[in-house]
Amino acid sequence: MSEDRLTKREKEILDLVFEGKSSKDVAETLCVSKRTIDWHLTRIYEKLGVSNRFQAFRQLDSAFASS
Repeated sequence: MSEDRLTKREKEILDLVFEGKSSKDVAETLCVSKRTIDWHLTRIYEKLGVSNRFQAFRQLDSAFASS
């Protein structure tokens, strides 16, 4: 599954995660709870078919490299 399936908010969260921010830092940046960020990350991972940040980064990085 590609990044196209992600919501605007999920893309925003993923961008912050790819900048190296922790879930706590992302939560503070977006003024939401860490639990909310963790929930969004779980949904993102499900949509991308991965189980962690590193796998998500690798999948999207390779998708952009091939396009």
